[in-house]
Amino acid sequence: MCVAVPGRVEWIGPATAESIPARINIGDRMLDVDLITLPQARIGDFVVAHSGYAVRLVSATEAAATRQLLDGSD
Repeated sequence: MCVAVPGRVEWIGPATAESIPARINIGDRMLDVDLITLPQARIGDFVVAHSGYAVRLVSATEAAATRQLLDGSD
């Protein structure tokens, strides 16, 4: 089973025609992702990442609610 993970964009590297490297904070760790499918994302935005790619922008509220569900906390 694959799970899409929400995180806050902390760093965006130089873009190429094939890739926009970025790093997101998912709470207890940093995850390298590609923003090529979501080029409008900016540092501070919350994105949902799946299989190494950011696939959707989400609000901070939605990201926090999803993290709570994944963490099993109230």
